[in-house]
Amino acid sequence: MGNRVAVVGVGQTKHKSKHKEVSIAGLVRQAAERALEDAGCSWNDIDALILGKAPDMFEGVVMPELYLTDALGGNGKPVLRVHTAGSVGGSTAVVAASHVQSGAFRRVLTVSFEKQSESNATWALSPRMPFVPHVNAGAGGFFAPYMRQYIDRYDVPGHIGCMVAVKDRLNACKNPYAHLHLPDITVEMVQQSPMLWDPLHFLESCPSSDGACALVLADEQHAARSPNKPAWILGTSTRADGTMIAGKDHMHPASLISCARDVYAKAGITNPRKQIDVAELYVPFSWYEPMYLETLGICDKGEGWKLTESGATSLVGDIPINASGGVLSSNPIGASGMLRFGEAALQVRGMAGEHQVEGARLAIGHAFGGAHSYYAMWAVSSDKP
Repeated sequence: MGNRVAVVGVGQTKHKSKHKEVSIAGLVRQAAERALEDAGCSWNDIDALILGKAPDMFEGVVMPELYLTDALGGNGKPVLRVHTAGSVGGSTAVVAASHVQSGAFRRVLTVSFEKQSESNATWALSPRMPFVPHVNAGAGGFFAPYMRQYIDRYDVPGHIGCMVAVKDRLNACKNPYAHLHLPDITVEMVQQSPMLWDPLHFLESCPSSDGACALVLADEQHAARSPNKPAWILGTSTRADGTMIAGKDHMHPASLISCARDVYAKAGITNPRKQIDVAELYVPFSWYEPMYLETLGICDKGEGWKLTESGATSLVGDIPINASGGVLSSNPIGASGMLRFGEAALQVRGMAGEHQVEGARLAIGHAFGGAHSYYAMWAVSSDKP
């Protein structure tokens, strides 16, 4: 199994449309300093820096890790960069955890970021695919047909996606770091917002955000010295597959099913619906909440929307999803996966503030990237394994 690993520090910036007051280097340093403060560490206590970044073409800065090393105290230390498209924040956390688990390092600082105000994500996410007409429609244009397929296959009422959008935006009002604070949002407001890609309305889609997230991971000995309660990592997993492989089910991707089963096996989760207290899922478009509930084995296929409609996934439900507001409320793409992982850790540490789920002891974080091409997950607990 290797060494026990814990999250002992979580830091993030305020997420918003434009951080005009700070550079990319300043943005990541702000998140890192907050994580170090939480962990009771200094820069000198960190053995290695592991940086995650979505496609370089977003900001047009190739290999940003080369100049961010200085901003993050990495000079003269091992520095690694991870890239798995939108799941990169989660994958980076998994890579960092594996280095502590292996014994290679004892304390690792891992950071991910995005400054979408300096990029053109729609253009960057509209590559020419083989054998199909090119449509410059961004990520939503790619995923919308699969959302429509889900609705049609399981006869899902059209208001379900709107319910998810409202739930997550109201949760975000309890999270001071969230980009969107929409306290007056209603299902009717979402339904009346412009249609972007059928069946997806404007308010069912994620924002474009500037922001960063950082975590400090430590081995058992150093976790014991942490000034705050650690979140123990019970299991991690990543998966990948090709965008256009034959027979791929974009509603319930086989690789994500495999990823979830791997994490559950490592964490001793045999009944996700009953054992998971809170989940932070990468939901950039509202319809993916019910689809992921099914893919992650929390309920059967075709039943996810019923969980959403029943209120079970609300902050006061029996399996809260995205208590922080999720990707629908803050989406600095490169950092979004790490935010899911970090927020899961905050929950089991009892440090999530107003969006804390009472009694949370076991949580999962989830991220996906590309055209359902990359997946990352972890399970964290308040109890040492």
